[in-house]
Amino acid sequence: MRFVLLGAAMFGLSLFVLQGQAGAPSGLPLPAELAVAAAAGLAAWWTRRSWWPLAAVAAVGHALLLLWPPLLAASYHAGRDLVRGRDVAAYLGGCAAVFGASALMGAWRDGVREVLAATPGNALFMALAVVGLPFALGLWTRARRELRRRAEREQIMRAEQVRAQERARIAREMHDVVAHRVSLIVLHAGALEVRTGDEEAARTAALIGGIGREALANLRDVLGVLRATDRATGSVTDRATGRPRAEEVAPPPTFADLDRLLDQSRALGVEVVRHDEGEVREVEPAVARTAYRVVQEALTNVHRHAADARTDVRVRYRPEALEVEVRNRAPGAPPAGLPGAGWGLVGLRERVELLGGTLRTSAQDDGGFLVAARIPA
Repeated sequence: MRFVLLGAAMFGLSLFVLQGQAGAPSGLPLPAELAVAAAAGLAAWWTRRSWWPLAAVAAVGHALLLLWPPLLAASYHAGRDLVRGRDVAAYLGGCAAVFGASALMGAWRDGVREVLAATPGNALFMALAVVGLPFALGLWTRARRELRRRAEREQIMRAEQVRAQERARIAREMHDVVAHRVSLIVLHAGALEVRTGDEEAARTAALIGGIGREALANLRDVLGVLRATDRATGSVTDRATGRPRAEEVAPPPTFADLDRLLDQSRALGVEVVRHDEGEVREVEPAVARTAYRVVQEALTNVHRHAADARTDVRVRYRPEALEVEVRNRAPGAPPAGLPGAGWGLVGLRERVELLGGTLRTSAQDDGGFLVAARIPA
């Protein structure tokens, strides 16, 4: 709409000038004046894509008819858009040539045209008015635009620095608290595995130690992401030095690791049965990771609230989506009472919805619980 108004204004002003109201009369018949004014208005409207047609109309119109509105607008665009020095010099040189041609035409036509175009004082005044001032205004507009962009970039950089510092702080807290506690669990499980004479207890201790070491590896990967992970090289970049650290980031779990996750729950005494429906196929890594996390979080809740309940894990491969359903029956023993943050399902729902999917959780009539996710694939 803005460019339509600009074109209309250019048409009206150009017609006003051609009729001698703000310049020398063109001497053209009215249809020709309307055609020239329409060309100027159309070129002004086209500046939404390119201002060079306006510059061409301005050069021809001013040289032949002393039509100054298109030249004024073109000079503003030149000052705003031309960056290289040779482009600026070429434009200003072209304007000088246009004014020279206009002076020759004025001397040939005599009358008002000669006074306005061929008199040195008037020609200089018009050059300053329709070229110099709008060109300077264009330069000022470009400078303001660059300053605004620079301020926006600096603001983004400052915000990124604040986020990086916050991520580093969170990483330090997680390392100091969580990693330390999990390391103690792994050490105590290893000591129990070595010292106990009970074979079943030794296997349980070995399982605990393996799960703890896997948790430490996952925690290390999370800390690596918080400290800015370079995905291209798989190395973790230190924010302080900007150099990649030697620590390698393990690949995130996918559906290929689902059976191992189920085996860990079975080793803890939970009866877990997997059911696959549909044609098994590869899905996008983000979808596979999210589906894995759905099963992982659901099994964690089973261990916390229904440790001895039979659990069915269903994976449905639909043509347009991957559906995961974890349903456990009512527990036969009181809940284990393990602590939880209370944010597992909330974060899981956000993760699924980020991929355009849905997560449904509900208590069942038989006392069990259902966690079902549908993820577009």
